[in-house]
Amino acid sequence: MSENDLRGACPPPYYQEDLFDNGGFVGGRFCQNTPTAGNASCCLPCPQASWLYGEEIQDKIKIASWVSVAVLPLCVFLLVSYAVLPAKRTHRHYLSICFTLGIGLMQIAFIIPLGTKPDQCYNEITPNDMYSSLSCAFTGSILLFGGWVVVVFSFIRTIAFHLQVCWEVILGPKFMWGALICGLGIPIIGTSIMLVLTGVSFRFGDTCHINIEKSLQDYWIPLISFAGASLIMQFTTMGYCVHVYIKSLYDPAPTTNSSNLQSYTASVGTLTARQAYRRVRKIFKLQWRSNCVVLVILANVIIFAIIFIRADKQLKVTPENLENATPWLLCLGLYPGDRTKCFDYAKDVGPSEATLLALLFLLTLVGFWNFLLFARPSMFVGWLDLFRRKETAQFEFVSADARKMREDAHSYEMLSSNGLPSYKSPEPFAKPYVRSPSPAYTARTLSPDLNNHYGRDARYVRPSMSFSGPRPPSASQNQGRDWDPEATFARAYPYSSR
Repeated sequence: MSENDLRGACPPPYYQEDLFDNGGFVGGRFCQNTPTAGNASCCLPCPQASWLYGEEIQDKIKIASWVSVAVLPLCVFLLVSYAVLPAKRTHRHYLSICFTLGIGLMQIAFIIPLGTKPDQCYNEITPNDMYSSLSCAFTGSILLFGGWVVVVFSFIRTIAFHLQVCWEVILGPKFMWGALICGLGIPIIGTSIMLVLTGVSFRFGDTCHINIEKSLQDYWIPLISFAGASLIMQFTTMGYCVHVYIKSLYDPAPTTNSSNLQSYTASVGTLTARQAYRRVRKIFKLQWRSNCVVLVILANVIIFAIIFIRADKQLKVTPENLENATPWLLCLGLYPGDRTKCFDYAKDVGPSEATLLALLFLLTLVGFWNFLLFARPSMFVGWLDLFRRKETAQFEFVSADARKMREDAHSYEMLSSNGLPSYKSPEPFAKPYVRSPSPAYTARTLSPDLNNHYGRDARYVRPSMSFSGPRPPSASQNQGRDWDPEATFARAYPYSSR
């Protein structure tokens, strides 16, 4: 059928709804019964965002996708650093790894449409959804699942921080496995329920977003609940930190910074305010980055939820919304070729263009804030050490014997751990080098003559935790202890060095 045939009794630019089949996302149509068209249901052309904000809105939305292209390598850098570099360089933690994975999924959801270039519309009045477009199914599912992961792990991180600071709980393997199960299990269950009951479709841009029907019950309310609980717990923990700090200012008890070890008679209940403040400050110093990221994420989630809920309420086809949109729809009928003249009437229909673009850019910049706070300078130092280690690996040696192969080691003398030298003969036909005996064996077998031969005496090394030392024999000890070597089988003189 031609375009004029599809319009039926509806004036341009509208199309008559009963002339189309039920393919695509029928719930995404914006239709109204028109008395002037014989009470026929006339529908606004797809995509609706172009009629609300102009044709340029599609190009502006693509800028957010290119921002994701620039931000995704930052997330990949963090994940590769966590996997390759040692923990002392990255300070990796399973909560940070899962948190970064969730952000990376959200970035991928905006990048996929740049390659697939999906068609937003199934026909002239119907947008595509996850059943009619494979790209829509992937982008919508990944975006919403990533949002779930980020919010749930933000909640788990606030719980961990609260338990460590306020209750002095040491988080062990049980908490780790519980966090991983809940942090991944809840998003999987929540995303599955949302896709079955609500689904995703093209609403604005080439990335699919959640539909309006039942989205408040199965997505936004659970998400806001986790975000709200996280904020309450975060502020409660921060309030406790402020309380401990103020209390430590008025604590007259003497403290010391010479040792972090408490007395064996002390207990957690007998900690002074200054000691509690030092403990809280140490924990906060280790986790301030993650706390800042959590606050940024939760603030963004609440803003997204408020804007999306408000937009769903305005765009849902109800008698009240149709009445508010009547001036705009009539304007489009009067000026079908110039929709710019009707933008002033479209302000009451949906969110403004500036609000919509700001929402998308905030969503794509989450990965940048994550990199800015989690990328430590020690990571870059670790990568430099890794590359330098590969370059110098061929010059490394594993024992002291390998040094004799170097050109600068013509003749040298090595000292063993007990202070005795071991020689390497400089003559070319000398006997093979023999490793010096162990310190324990040397202390038992070497005679004083051998020590004198090398010009140094064997010294007594006092153990670090010993309170004794060599003492000369006293006169009382020598009384009655004279003996005649000839009366025994002992030698009268020490062993000779021959």
